Amino acid sequence: MKEQLEKIEALAKQELESCTEIKALDDLRIKFLGKKGELTAILKQMGKLSAEERPVIGQLANKVRADIEEALGSKLASLKANAQAAKLAEEKIDITLPGKRAPFGKLHPLTKVENEIREIFIGMGFNIADGPEIDDDYHVFEALNLPPDHPARDTQDTFYIEGTNETVLLRTQTSSVQVHVMENQKPPIRIISPGRVFRSDAVDATHSPLFHQIEGLVVDKGITMSDLKGTLEMLMKKLYGNDCKLRFRPHHFPFTEPSCEVDISCFNCGGKGCSMCKDEGYIELLGAGMVHPKVLENCGIDSNEYSGFAFGLGLERMVMGRYDINDLRLLYENDVRFLEQF
Repeated sequence: MKEQLEKIEALAKQELESCTEIKALDDLRIKFLGKKGELTAILKQMGKLSAEERPVIGQLANKVRADIEEALGSKLASLKANAQAAKLAEEKIDITLPGKRAPFGKLHPLTKVENEIREIFIGMGFNIADGPEIDDDYHVFEALNLPPDHPARDTQDTFYIEGTNETVLLRTQTSSVQVHVMENQKPPIRIISPGRVFRSDAVDATHSPLFHQIEGLVVDKGITMSDLKGTLEMLMKKLYGNDCKLRFRPHHFPFTEPSCEVDISCFNCGGKGCSMCKDEGYIELLGAGMVHPKVLENCGIDSNEYSGFAFGLGLERMVMGRYDINDLRLLYENDVRFLEQF
């Protein structure tokens, strides 16, 4: 049995010497020292020895176990050190190489044009107003002179909040911000209210259930349609250059009287007529008009003393015209190949 123990120790050290992986090292530990290992198998035969032999063989077995465990520990430490050295060599950074420049993020085209519009209006003395995206029926519709049976209030066009009996909704226009401002601020008022609006529209090249509007409102004594026209012409010439032309057409909105649609000379043909403008030379851009007296009165403003104008333009349409984009969906798909062009 003594020779068997010595043979096991020699074999264990030999196999440990050639071991190159930590997993293989654990397999060797089980092979020699495990419950079913070779050393354990020898120790199970101790009962066959005489009383004089047992202490001698037991002492030798303990020494063999201790020697193998020590060899295992030493080999494990060596393998870990080698693995760490290999990892450090693989991850070594050559500090003499030129660095890699991290790509910089850019403003989204919607944000870029909105910031430009904000700066233009701030330069004309306007303030920026904000309001809730979830609002009540009164501020979104009734205060703006939209009766209950108006088509814009149909549930097919509006996202109502469930369980509110159609009294709370996602705003369909930022005109609701104008109502909040007029209720809490006495004239003179000169504001724009950029923000997100929501309508139950199908997604296609020109429509989205979420889009952006920029509403403008001026209320003061002696405000006329010519003030509205001058303000919009200033805005468009700042954005598109002095060569752009505006066309004002009579229209009807419940919250303005008189009302108008404002068109801009075609970005593509400059007014000559093409497929983009359907040979009209102009592209519909925004709606505007003089604030309806009833809207002023609903907000506690004396319509005999004050007048005002309002307009609402779609930011997406402004961006598409500015950058010659023909599909609104490109602005929301977050395709880096598209966005990095701006």
